[in-house]
Amino acid sequence: MTTSPPIPLHPNAPEQVAFHRTELSLMLGLYGRMVSAGEWRDYGMSFLREVAIFSVFRRTAENPMYRIEKRPKLRLKQGQYAVIGMDGQVLKRGNDLAQVLRILERKLIRSID
Repeated sequence: MTTSPPIPLHPNAPEQVAFHRTELSLMLGLYGRMVSAGEWRDYGMSFLREVAIFSVFRRTAENPMYRIEKRPKLRLKQGQYAVIGMDGQVLKRGNDLAQVLRILERKLIRSID
């Protein structure tokens, strides 16, 4: 008995880019640490045709403080993961998500006076 792949509802429907479970665990782990530090309060996710976005908010009604984007088409060029600031500036880009997220973990390190 052979199994066939599932038939899409719309044959011409575009593929969606999504985060894998391991990617989500890295991002949600960082999110939890930042929430406990009082820096972040909310997040949102968007899954589009060419990009998956994890947005982080200080308050729900604001624009996102940071966007973590996954663009698989850029994996051989600049790197498929990027951290983008509130003003649209790319803060870090690369193919290793843990390495890219380190730019945000530096916000947790504070000097004690």
